[in-house]
Amino acid sequence: MLFSWDGAGMLIECGVWVSRLAVAGVFGLSAVGKLADRTATAEAAREFGVPIRWAAAVAVGLPVVEGVIAVGVLPGRTAVAAAGGAVALLVVLTAAVVRLLVRGSRPACACFGAASAEPIGAVTVFRNVMLVVVAGVAAVGSALNPGVPGVLSVAQWGGSAVIAGLIAWQVWTQGRVTALRRQVDRLALADLGREGLPVGSAAPEFELADTCGGRVGLTELVAEGRWLLLVFVHPECEICAALARELPRWQARRGGTLTIVVVGNGDVERYAAWGRELGLGELAILVQQGNEAALRYRVRGTPSAVLVGPDGRIAAPVGRGPMAIRELIVSANGAVAQRGSGLERSGMP
Repeated sequence: MLFSWDGAGMLIECGVWVSRLAVAGVFGLSAVGKLADRTATAEAAREFGVPIRWAAAVAVGLPVVEGVIAVGVLPGRTAVAAAGGAVALLVVLTAAVVRLLVRGSRPACACFGAASAEPIGAVTVFRNVMLVVVAGVAAVGSALNPGVPGVLSVAQWGGSAVIAGLIAWQVWTQGRVTALRRQVDRLALADLGREGLPVGSAAPEFELADTCGGRVGLTELVAEGRWLLLVFVHPECEICAALARELPRWQARRGGTLTIVVVGNGDVERYAAWGRELGLGELAILVQQGNEAALRYRVRGTPSAVLVGPDGRIAAPVGRGPMAIRELIVSANGAVAQRGSGLERSGMP
């Protein structure tokens, strides 16, 4: 075999083995995740266009196929067929994702079961394309190097397998932690009791990531003489998008007395792109990693807003919906005007 024992040949053989391990890890995690949460898998299948009567069968059949690919890509005799099957399956799934995105639909991916409940998007397409490339490398490389991993030393293929297993375990654990955190957030929101904090209570402190790459806390947002409006949104909420388009205009009109801050939940880059798409300009966008700010302020849905006075205390009940949020802005403006009239009557400058 060409370059079988020199440095270049060994590097190629190691690359083929690593690509097969990557395919095995990804498809193995996907199969286990889907089987562990067949309800979510069946729901995702329906949202992807599978008829209801076939959804339950797909929820079982798809992870079984993925499991066969994960196992079959490791032995040299079946690696080419399994890697080719991985490419075909990924192409079909990617085409389905693109079709939904073109139609404007973004259902939950559920690619790894409950560990991946985020809506599909450009990131999903990019990830699948990269996996197609890796699976293609595994298929072609295995066809040209049928002896892999047998031609590698025990230390080389064994060490690679151990590293791949540890990486897969870490990814799986992180996904489960994320899923459990979402579940805890949902349960906490359900047990909050009455929505919103009492008027006059101290606004809870927080520190969230912003779309400019830093972190911002409440103390940095509350300035002397200025009101703060925290607007909680979600990028998949059409009402939130319509409301967000108005926020820069409201901020410009009341820039001297009111600071408007958008608060989301999820991926920072996703909110940065969302803000650019809606033309939010320099309006601050903060991103929660769970629902930490929403939990502290007892905000249950989107769009909602909390008005904080210049003294750092809750100034009004939670505003749910565009009309209620507009009323909060009007009330802040009225409070500023009333305070100004009071100062004039007292003779203060």
